[in-house]
Amino acid sequence: MEKILIVDDENDIAELISDILEDEGYQTTIKNSGVDAINAVKNDCYDLILLDVMMPDLSGTEVCATIRSITSCPIIFVTAKNTLSSKLVGFEVGADDYITKPFINEELVARVKAHLRREERIDNKKKNNIIEIGEIKLNKESFEVYKNDELISLSTKEFELLSYLMENAGIVLSKEQIYQSVWKNNYGDIGTVAVNIKSLRNKLDNDEKYIKTIWGMGYKFIRG
Repeated sequence: MEKILIVDDENDIAELISDILEDEGYQTTIKNSGVDAINAVKNDCYDLILLDVMMPDLSGTEVCATIRSITSCPIIFVTAKNTLSSKLVGFEVGADDYITKPFINEELVARVKAHLRREERIDNKKKNNIIEIGEIKLNKESFEVYKNDELISLSTKEFELLSYLMENAGIVLSKEQIYQSVWKNNYGDIGTVAVNIKSLRNKLDNDEKYIKTIWGMGYKFIRG
């Protein structure tokens, strides 16, 4: 269940927003001051924040600028200030969206859902970029490989070869398959596959626990 922080000094409005979102299945927390909102973000994780701009202690823009250094979750301003300059300032300090009061309930819910779906897509993309098998973790986005949390230095082709093997863990891959998929070439020296397999083993699999030679067939990355 996604957790949403609602920050508004007018508790009646905060309660209204809370009721609307809880009816949609979200878990909400209300804070009525900027200071309380900052402390809440420091002490807990939220999937989205709805933030008023005009508050007596700290303005919403000040709060947004502060909590943006703590969390990357979506922040939506919900405010009566609807001038272009106010919106531009809000976006500059880290807001992701802007809803003006009085708002339409259905629009509020639609905006919240849209931002949460976007975050889910980003999270899924990050998860898909990480392959972890046993002691070895490969991050396709950062181009890094770790074994037992120790960074292992690989060449570009070694990284691409390991990525291909791990993506196809449990499957026997011929040298021809590997060469065509990693080197994108049908006519080069296929012996370079064995050379790079040996290099990979020297760097992260000396006991051949993961990269197995299947004689007469090719190589297989062992799942566990």
